[in-house]
This record gives sequence, structure tokens and C-alpha cells, in this order.
Amino acid sequence: MNKLVGFVKLVRPVNCAMMGFAVFVGILLAYPQFDLNWLNILYGFLTGFTFCAAAMVINDYYDRKIDAINEPQRPLPSGIIKPKEALAFMVWLIVVGFVFALLVSPYGLLCFVVAGVSLVITATYLTVGKRSGLPGNFLVSACVAIPFIYGSVTVIGTVGLNVLLFASMAFLSNTGREIAKGIVDVKGDKVEGVKTLAVRFGEKVAAAVAVAFFMFAVALTPVTWFLGLVGILFVPLVLVTDIGLIGCSVFLLLNPSREKARKIKNIVLLLFLVGLLAYLFGALSLGLF
Repeated sequence: MNKLVGFVKLVRPVNCAMMGFAVFVGILLAYPQFDLNWLNILYGFLTGFTFCAAAMVINDYYDRKIDAINEPQRPLPSGIIKPKEALAFMVWLIVVGFVFALLVSPYGLLCFVVAGVSLVITATYLTVGKRSGLPGNFLVSACVAIPFIYGSVTVIGTVGLNVLLFASMAFLSNTGREIAKGIVDVKGDKVEGVKTLAVRFGEKVAAAVAVAFFMFAVALTPVTWFLGLVGILFVPLVLVTDIGLIGCSVFLLLNPSREKARKIKNIVLLLFLVGLLAYLFGALSLGLF
């Protein structure tokens, strides 16, 4: 029983469910209809879930020595799960995830390829990208954006333009957030040799670059409306996101301190969720008003 609990803790099921839900959102963005193939949706959700679970295992495997100091109760440093067992479990999760991808009809092979790319990006970040600074920020943001792309491929075999725009907004805003997080963690990152922008060039430069990414994300949102890809419900929600990102940018530029950056990175996460709702409701309301 302890070992079973250890495996559950290892994969962090809540995180995995969120990844599966992101795939579902990508599906709805690409095909906001009610005649969806629910079996394909299930396969898409399970692919996102299992690949995220595999990523959690990879992360804990590579961090097991650090966790032995910081979080000794985790399954690997506590000895509940052995490293070889974790690796075998990770391989099993990856195989199962690829099987679910192939089961998507009629786009199984394409889903397999996208899932493989996602796995490579995730593994690259977890193994070598964490200490790389800005390249690592890009890898994290790609991991955030790709589930929505995968969801689109699941139902239409390509990436819908509104999905591409939202994925781009997610990539840009999350990159800004990751850079702001580097301001928060600058002391620890210096000790660990993590080459964030804040460590290499200082908090002010990092803040300016983070703001640039926020503004690029804001600039993308009107494009979705002008191209007629969303309905009227998109407007009020995306305004909340855009105004919020602009406000966060102003405050970060005026005061790029650790405390301010911590607050802003948390606010940006909430604004990202509002932006997701804007695109989702915008797609569902298209043609209703």
C-alpha cells in the first residue's frame, strides 16, 4: 500500500489532470461544436495525463539528491520508490501515452508525432534546461502551449488559427512570468548556478524583458477578434487579461524588486486563466450573437 501511495505522489495527479484538461480546452477551441467524438477526447485527455505523469517522474528522478535535503519525505529520497522502479514506471507511462495518441481516429499518427515532440521538449527542460536561464524559460512556455496544440490536432488534424493565437499568447505571457520568477529566485539561482536574466544582467533588465513578452502577448489578442475567430464574449474577458498585464508591466518596471515580482508572477497566472476563459467562451459564442 505504501508503494502504491508513493507512485501516486510521484506523478502528482492534480497536475496531470490539469494537463489533460488543457488538451480538452484545445479541442473546444479548435472545434466548438456539440458533435465531438468523445472517445477521441478521452484519448487526448489520457495522453496529456500520462505524459505529464512521466514528466513528474523524470523530474523527481533527476532531483532526487536535492530532494534528499529539501524534501526527504518525497517517494524517491524516502526510499518508498527505488530509482529503478521510477524509471520503469516512467517508461510504462510513456508507452501508454503513445498508445492513447495512436488510438485517436483518424489522426493517430499525427497525434503520435506531436506527443513525441512534447515529450522531447519536456525531457530537455527537466534534464538540461533548468539551469540555462532564458532557453529554459522558452522550454517551460512551450510545455504550457503544446497541450492546446495537441488538442486541436486531435479533432481537426491541424492547428486552428485561434488555437495558434492562444498558444502564442500563452507562450509569450508565460515566458514573461518565468523571467519575473527569476527576479524572485535570484539569490538561490546565483548559488545553484542558474543563468537567469536576473542573475546575468540584473533585476531591471530582467523586468524590462519580462514586460516586453507581456506586451507581445497583449498585442496578439485583438488579432483574434479582428479575424472573426471568436464571438462577443471574448471581449470583456480578454480586456481583463490585457489591462491586467499592462498594469503588472507598469508596476514591475517602476519597482523590479523581489517582493513585487513575486506578487506579479502570481497575478499573471490568474490573468492567464482569465485569458483562457476568454478564448474558450469566445469560441463557444461564435455566431450566437
